[in-house]
Amino acid sequence: MRTAWNKDVAIAAMPFLLGMAAFFLIVGPRVLRPTNIAWLSSGYPSPHYFGWRSSRNPDFMAWVSSEDPAQHYLGWHFFRNSDWSFPIGLNPDYGLELSNAILFSDSIPLLAFLFKPFSSLLPETFQYFGLWLLACFVLQAWLAWKLVGLVSRHPAVRFLGAGLFVFAPPMIWRLQVHSSLAGHFLILAALYLSLRSSRRLRTPAWVLVLVVAALVHPYLLAMVAVLWLADSTRVWVRQERPARLAVMELAGISAIIGLACWQSGYFTAGSGVSVSGYGQYRMNLLSILDANGWSYVLKDLPRTKYEGFHYLGLGVIILALCALPVLINGRVGLAAAIKQRVILVGALTGLSLFALSHKLGIGSLEIGLPLPGPLLRTANLLRTSDRMFWPVFYGLVLTIIFITVRGNRPRTAISLLAVALTVQVIDTRAGWQGIRNQLMAEPATEWYTPLKDPFWTQAAARYRKVRWIPPKMSYSPHWRTLSVYAGRHGLGTDAVYLARFNPSAYERARKNASVTLNTGRYQADSLYVLDPTQRQSAVLHLDPETDLLARIDGLYLVAPGWKRCRACGHLDKELKLADVLPAIGIGERIRFSKSGGGVAYLATGWFEPETWGTWSMGPAAKVVLRTSSDGIHSILIEANALVSPAHPKQDIEISVNGIPAATLRLTAYAANRIRVPIPAAARDELRKSGALRLKFRFPDTVRPRDIGLNDDPRALALGLLAITLI
Repeated sequence: MRTAWNKDVAIAAMPFLLGMAAFFLIVGPRVLRPTNIAWLSSGYPSPHYFGWRSSRNPDFMAWVSSEDPAQHYLGWHFFRNSDWSFPIGLNPDYGLELSNAILFSDSIPLLAFLFKPFSSLLPETFQYFGLWLLACFVLQAWLAWKLVGLVSRHPAVRFLGAGLFVFAPPMIWRLQVHSSLAGHFLILAALYLSLRSSRRLRTPAWVLVLVVAALVHPYLLAMVAVLWLADSTRVWVRQERPARLAVMELAGISAIIGLACWQSGYFTAGSGVSVSGYGQYRMNLLSILDANGWSYVLKDLPRTKYEGFHYLGLGVIILALCALPVLINGRVGLAAAIKQRVILVGALTGLSLFALSHKLGIGSLEIGLPLPGPLLRTANLLRTSDRMFWPVFYGLVLTIIFITVRGNRPRTAISLLAVALTVQVIDTRAGWQGIRNQLMAEPATEWYTPLKDPFWTQAAARYRKVRWIPPKMSYSPHWRTLSVYAGRHGLGTDAVYLARFNPSAYERARKNASVTLNTGRYQADSLYVLDPTQRQSAVLHLDPETDLLARIDGLYLVAPGWKRCRACGHLDKELKLADVLPAIGIGERIRFSKSGGGVAYLATGWFEPETWGTWSMGPAAKVVLRTSSDGIHSILIEANALVSPAHPKQDIEISVNGIPAATLRLTAYAANRIRVPIPAAARDELRKSGALRLKFRFPDTVRPRDIGLNDDPRALALGLLAITLI
């Protein structure tokens, strides 16, 4: 009796031991230290990361050198130190007015909710992402064991088959890019519930899987929800329960999912959850065969750009080739199995088509198909569509195992599975060895920061918020440095990285920042860090009696009220107009191209400079020039004007130092030379301040696409090339 019991325990422990062994082999133990955040530092060490052995895919390498791991940790760090809110997933200090939640830093809300109540008992530096990765491996192995158990009850078959699921490249690939999306065990759970014959505890099991998926990542929720709806449809079609109960179940589970989504912050981004990108981040039809650096044997296939990859692995490919003759003989009963699950197969087919998108990629070939606007906007909710193939990926692996087991003698099937798993583990090491190297980085409890000056400690005691001007839709150039600083000192900040954001909130924040910068009315509780292009606007509108403009540790900043703080220092680092803007001499030609020196003089109302110059943005723009010359009497402006037969003129009003100086009409697109005399009153101001403030007003702005020039949607008027003081 005891021997039989021991055998049952040993068999039951097999999937858990498999998952743990794979975890320690691929990931390593260091990520399990809750105070170790070195492996979460953003950016990867070399272009060989993830096994990419060449620079054939520079677009992808630019993408993987991402800020995502740091985003996940910092989102959690701010959340744990914030007060409880309602919905509970709100993360107000991480983004301030940008309206965000713990969900949109991809910080795994499920674990954030579990650990936040114990925040005061946890170390100051604490991460749960290593524990999450261990859980992903163990649950992946256990649920794969359950899935393969639907094909065969033989322990060796279940163990070897589960190993192929655990060493699935798409799951391993996610470990350091998006740790939340390593939760592929949720997909396996949904497939198991869809395929098992027993209906016992069906509804509670689906509720558990759906709610956990909702609290991990929206994409996983979408995949699991599709499989749940397919299973519910099957139950309804086969009349396994009364229609009234089926409808009640559908409504009840939907309400529970909605509650979980609401509390974790799904709805805080408003219309920002739907953005462009569907068709760009798509699956390629050949991606299941494209090793893309994850094989020592197989060569990479030519392909177009896509967001991830779905490489089956050499072991699975070999197993599929061995199963092909058996399948052709038709002795495995695959057709009958598919017929019994036609609704599930239909759902998986739909997921495949969505993953491929309307821009079908077959290797390097692309076939574009039209998609109606409303349908495209809906698809943009899940713009990284290639992820939606993951359930199909695991369905393929299970199907290959099914054919192998049903079409061969047990000993032959076990031998084939053993060979396949051995090859899979060894050959995919070409990819996962790079992951291990990164995850096994030397442990550290903090990240490097360039903010060394004592000013930052003094400022943290004075201010409650750190703001970046202008706010960015995704993230600012120094977001991580400032987020780490703010998080360390308990400050709120909008210098953050968000997966989604509320467009209305962002637009309000952008307008408020513009008003603040151009009026000099700064909030007393906020420290402002400026994009370098904004420093001239800041120096022109600053209150020199109270506020400090300085460059400290490479960052330009405005510290409101700093000069009235007796305990505050660093006035020796104050910047004035002469420090910000180089002086221009008479006859010196300043170009406003990307490589020209005129970029520093662009104040407000200009787009990013291009190779030729820069376009005005909207109905008004400003340029601020500094000069020490007294004999200047006029300004020569070289510019393009957005005119065409459909829009034949651009009227322009120009003032200098607040004094009207010129009103003119441009009718030529290029080679416009505008000579603007400097009024006497403006010259008086010039002698006092050494500055020329040019303000342009454009009553005839127009979008190029509206006048048939191109598809540019920007409202343009003047294309500034150069300015010369005469």
